[in-house]
Amino acid sequence: MKEYTFKDHLKEMLKDPYFKELYELDQQKLEVVKKIIAYRIKHKLNQRQLAKQIGITQQHISKIENGEFSSVSTLEKVLLGIGYSVRIQAVPLRGKIKNRLNKVLSKN
Repeated sequence: MKEYTFKDHLKEMLKDPYFKELYELDQQKLEVVKKIIAYRIKHKLNQRQLAKQIGITQQHISKIENGEFSSVSTLEKVLLGIGYSVRIQAVPLRGKIKNRLNKVLSKN
């Protein structure tokens, strides 16, 4: 009997267009987080030191590094502080994803 691994499960889940869209968004967030953490490591900074250098709180750095991008302006400030910029793009949802999202939203 073949083991059912996480990779097998993910491959199956990615067949769902809605899940795939959310997964890809999380992957994009992860790439941003990696850049911030890599900068801190390269410059031997902890979160508090980076926050002070940029002019925000350590809590903001922590939230961003945990993938909480609730404030675009704070994210932009952090990225500018480490030599990156933010690019925001509105992309239309595809049919199946849009239909599923409408169903989810109509339940609330």
